[in-house]
Amino acid sequence: MAARSKANRILAAVLIPLALLTLAGMAALWPSGSKEGITLANPYSTAPGVTFDTGTIQSVVAENCMQGTSQQGTGQQGSGQQSGQDTAGQAPRQGSDCTFAFTEPDKGGSPVKVVINPDVASSHGVKPGDQIRYLNLSKVQGATGSQGSPAYVFVDFVRTLPIVLLAVLYAAVVIAVARWRGLRALVGLVGAYFVLANFLLPGLVEGKPPLLLTLVGSTVIMIGVLYFAHGFSARTSTALLGTIFGLGITSLLAAWATDAANLAGVGSHDAATLVNTSANISISGVILCGLIISGLGVLNDVTITQSSAVWELYELAPGSSARKLFTSAMRIGRDHIASTVYTIAFAYAGAALPILIIVMLYDRPLMDTLTSSELSEEVIRTLVGSIGLVLAIPVTTLIAVLVVKATGIRAVEGRAGVGAHDDGHVHAGDVTDTGALAAAALGERNRRAGVEPAGETATRRGRRADRA
Repeated sequence: MAARSKANRILAAVLIPLALLTLAGMAALWPSGSKEGITLANPYSTAPGVTFDTGTIQSVVAENCMQGTSQQGTGQQGSGQQSGQDTAGQAPRQGSDCTFAFTEPDKGGSPVKVVINPDVASSHGVKPGDQIRYLNLSKVQGATGSQGSPAYVFVDFVRTLPIVLLAVLYAAVVIAVARWRGLRALVGLVGAYFVLANFLLPGLVEGKPPLLLTLVGSTVIMIGVLYFAHGFSARTSTALLGTIFGLGITSLLAAWATDAANLAGVGSHDAATLVNTSANISISGVILCGLIISGLGVLNDVTITQSSAVWELYELAPGSSARKLFTSAMRIGRDHIASTVYTIAFAYAGAALPILIIVMLYDRPLMDTLTSSELSEEVIRTLVGSIGLVLAIPVTTLIAVLVVKATGIRAVEGRAGVGAHDDGHVHAGDVTDTGALAAAALGERNRRAGVEPAGETATRRGRRADRA
């Protein structure tokens, strides 16, 4: 307890000014929330009389497109017609077959005939019992049905129930295994998303400096998440220092890579949409922010693990030298590096799997593929994040070793010998010399077995001879 108290005072002298500086930067960069100059058409906005409804599929049929739509006797005009075409994709052509789903509306009424998008019908398909969201064009003014356009058009599946069930299961598993700490981690995650949604994203929209914005926001997230989940302790503070170092390295590498590799989001539909939305939004800045944020979770993982490892090793052998303590902790760190490096690579590969398949089908040379506009961002994200976390491990270990050695706490008996506790037993944490530890273990084993040491036996025999 004395060691941890002194360590907390040492770390507080470094972290408190850093936290105050971060909060000052957050206050200076806080976005105004204004959306002036932003022009973005909402794909879910509709014309008068057009609504988005939900329902449950009762049956699915395949029939001629024009025959299926003519039976509905509805059409659309104006912006309602545009919404229907944007949502359903290509309009059905005469002579082709379409998939229709008879759907019971959630708001009540007779089942309606919803036309299913061709890509959905061919890839995933729909089946009775599926909940869907569809565009209702039946009440559009002037709809006569002469155009043969569908009155009910599939938009998306309703995924509320499975997502809620998975979220509840995830929370239950985390709390059951990690208990109170797991609950605090979940609450901290909610706080992190609050900073992301109310500080980082609006700041990028308003054109704030992306590197400074991301550094400040990420530091605030890490301070909140680490302390809230793991509590205020020397271990957590040590991990935070290592995390901030890794965050700084990752940010510098990401800033350099974004410029050197010309990551401009070329070819991305989302990037093109953002460019046309506002002149203040920098696609390179958005990519830079994404490169930094994507590595926060793994970075936090390795630093808190290394900090805990150093403190556990120190408490088991307080007399160990700083060099020996660092070497022992780095053995754990190397195993962590080996596992987390391919963890990041596989995580990004899984997220970009559709792109990987498309690029593979192009049959291009490997180097051209990896450096293409489709994959270069994922490759650089993997490399930047991996370098940051690898360098954070030795730095965190070194900081933890310096802190625990600076506490000045030593073994009670030192290397001179081994003392017994009040319970009469010798504890392994009291022994700092290998030979003394072995002797102590042998003596403890003999005592439990009822075997007296040779020296003590001879002394007792001498006492009996003297009395005789």
